[in-house]
Amino acid sequence: MTFSGVNYMAVIIAALAGFGLGAVWYTVLSKPWLHAIGKTPAELKQNAGPAKVVPFVISIVALLIMAWMLAGLMGHLGDVTVRGGVISGAFVWLGFVITTMGVNHAFGGAKPMLTLIDGGYWLGVLLIQGAVIGAFGV
Repeated sequence: MTFSGVNYMAVIIAALAGFGLGAVWYTVLSKPWLHAIGKTPAELKQNAGPAKVVPFVISIVALLIMAWMLAGLMGHLGDVTVRGGVISGAFVWLGFVITTMGVNHAFGGAKPMLTLIDGGYWLGVLLIQGAVIGAFGV
């Protein structure tokens, strides 16, 4: 599937920026995040070998797809600017991401803090991705 006018360099940089945000976000919020998921650092270290790498691979693939879709949406809307990207990212987050997370976390019995931490991360990702894609243009 291809979108006409998508700047694929912008998509790659937007995905990497989202990944970088995750490194900072979850490093800074590691203690409250661990508490919210009910695990200890020792429990996380039990994952060894490929099992430790798989979530990072899934994350970068998901971030690439997210940036690609956001770029396609922005192109479709005809507002490939930093402002348009930030607004599009915020609307996508509000309409699809936090609503889905809220339902899944509610039925899964997750602590509200987990929804705040993870939801805040995804908001940051979409705002950054929208700004990067908008800055690069088509």
